[in-house]
Amino acid sequence: MASEDRVSRRLHPKLRMIANGGDRVNGLRAELSSIVASSVDQRAIAPPRRIAAKLAKPAVLRAPGNETAFSAKRRPEKRPKLAKARHAFVNVFIELERDRRAGARGEGVEGMDALASRLRKLLTEQPRGARVHGSVVKQRNFIAATVPVAELDRLKKMDNVAFVQPAEALKFNLPMASTTAGLKPPAPRVPFGRAERPTGKGVIVGIIDVGGFDFGHPDFLDDDGKTRFIGIWDQGGAGRPAPPRFDYGAALTATHLNAAVARAGRPGGLPAALLEPQAQQVRGSHGTHVASIAAGRSGVCPEAKIAAVLIDVPRQGSQMDERRFTFSDSSRIVHAVEYLLDVADGRPISINISLGTNGGAHDGSSGVSRWLDALLATEGRSICVAAGNAGQEVATEPNDIGWVMGRIHSSGRIPAQGLDLDLNWVVVGDSIADVSENELEIWYGAQDRLVVQLKPPDSDRFIVVEPRRYVENKRLASGTTVSIYNELYHPTNGCNYISVYLSPNLEPDRPIGVQAGVWKVRLTGQEIRDGRFHCWIERDDPYELDRLGQVRVFRFPSFFSAESNVDSHSVSSLACGYRVIAVGNLDEARQKINATSSQGPTREDRLKPDIAAPGTDIVAANGFAPGEPLWTSMSGTSMASPYVAGVIALLLARRPTLTAAQCLGILQRTARPLPGGSYEWRNDAGFGQVHPERALEEALSLDVREPTEGRA
Repeated sequence: MASEDRVSRRLHPKLRMIANGGDRVNGLRAELSSIVASSVDQRAIAPPRRIAAKLAKPAVLRAPGNETAFSAKRRPEKRPKLAKARHAFVNVFIELERDRRAGARGEGVEGMDALASRLRKLLTEQPRGARVHGSVVKQRNFIAATVPVAELDRLKKMDNVAFVQPAEALKFNLPMASTTAGLKPPAPRVPFGRAERPTGKGVIVGIIDVGGFDFGHPDFLDDDGKTRFIGIWDQGGAGRPAPPRFDYGAALTATHLNAAVARAGRPGGLPAALLEPQAQQVRGSHGTHVASIAAGRSGVCPEAKIAAVLIDVPRQGSQMDERRFTFSDSSRIVHAVEYLLDVADGRPISINISLGTNGGAHDGSSGVSRWLDALLATEGRSICVAAGNAGQEVATEPNDIGWVMGRIHSSGRIPAQGLDLDLNWVVVGDSIADVSENELEIWYGAQDRLVVQLKPPDSDRFIVVEPRRYVENKRLASGTTVSIYNELYHPTNGCNYISVYLSPNLEPDRPIGVQAGVWKVRLTGQEIRDGRFHCWIERDDPYELDRLGQVRVFRFPSFFSAESNVDSHSVSSLACGYRVIAVGNLDEARQKINATSSQGPTREDRLKPDIAAPGTDIVAANGFAPGEPLWTSMSGTSMASPYVAGVIALLLARRPTLTAAQCLGILQRTARPLPGGSYEWRNDAGFGQVHPERALEEALSLDVREPTEGRA
């Protein structure tokens, strides 16, 4: 069995769980998940309305604090053997052995091209009709690829494959406009005292976002009436060819965009965005607002060129249909950054990502973080990432439930062998059926050995899993399926980790939501030398999928109870990379960090977030809103991050050879402490408020050196 374990360990536990499902299970999983897609229409098997009709009976309230449970219990059904999935796909990061060669088969790093070609061929062999939008991209010894679930078994058996990990779900709990009435264009965002205001001419600002980019908005037009957008990759579009190196989406060039702007300027012309449409054109678009902050005429960098990527997410009103064959995960971020670097073609570029992930070890070891860190080793590039909006742990006003999105982290220390510690993991009910998969990851040091135990609501028995053991797709009486993997020595960071998954019954003939209530997670010390651990709950962006009588069918986030939650280490895992710059949300009017802004440090105590910037009640362009005010106000780290991306663009315009690490160092050195603070790093504000003028002065003096006689 040891050799089988060596092979299976090459797949991340989540992929092992997914690979255990068949076409029907993964087809339904694709309708509810952003990391799985399917080319098979499950509606022929179980339409969404029929799914809702077969969910568990309404929940009854059992205890305060949203701790509820379904009243009905069911006998576990014998699970049929599932066929291998042929039409389900998942995005993965494949890490190959860098220096090994596998004899005559040639499956070493030099075999990357052959593997990539095979994976591309599998994408072209999809059945007619709805096609999964996938791609295969290589970088160093990594391949980011869309692969059939059935291919995972082959990948784990390849001698040159070191590890295959899934892409992480992107988080789209986006801020809504707080107001539009009476708003005027903001004054220059950067208060420079010098006579000549820096404009960022000659640099590119890259924006990766959602909602669409209103490229014809006055905030993006230059003095000649042309848009400053030089390219938009609409990852969900089909009206134009895909960009080079990619097999999906539509690449809108400056020629396309300016032709639409010119036609819109004629008497009676339609808005430019209708003449050159994107897959998403949301009123009050998040992406438009973010781009305006960084590089609009009213923004930080008003003369920079703008390149953008529109991440493909399901539109409101047809969530299940569109989610089935689309992805919105971290592989799309990798593709987006690669595209932006292609567009920049060696020119300095400052990229902003106001989206996040919450999976993995929160230490920069994920596939996407390592990929981005490698790209940022080249000078003239920088990436800013929003720290996240998971900082709130309690209600700040009546009827405020923002804390649901904030209770994502817990940590502690088991002091000795034989001792244990309990965590309360809450799945909501109270007339809500949660049909999303709930996920908990526990990370601890390689020196220790922990036993994990899971007790379902209303049960008096624990499911016990010791190190090097696992439970896979165990069907409980409630209909919930449990998978637990207790793994040692993760391939990318060497730490031990435990993955716990709560899945709804995804069988089309009898779907049941995850059992609501308090799931007790008990950690017991089997061998303790240090005893410290951290754990995170994967986030679901709340969305109501259907309604049946009193039952509301939701994708809904689970969370830690108030007693188990630890209010730290909540920075987005995407923002935990070594070379990306993580930005917190400063409420500038009150001169304090917004309560929702995520907090650091990283799991291994690196200092993230790095910096704070204005992110509360920020006025910027109101996209796709003809007949309404041109400006709107939003709040969140999504608004703070593009401010810093714009500041870095100013630095790169003056010093194009700056590295991402140097940009970060300059921001740290020149940051201004908040009132009552010091220059010490804080877990919510980083090194303090960004100071653009001081940062630019520091960048200009970077190469100044003076000889000295020395002192005796």
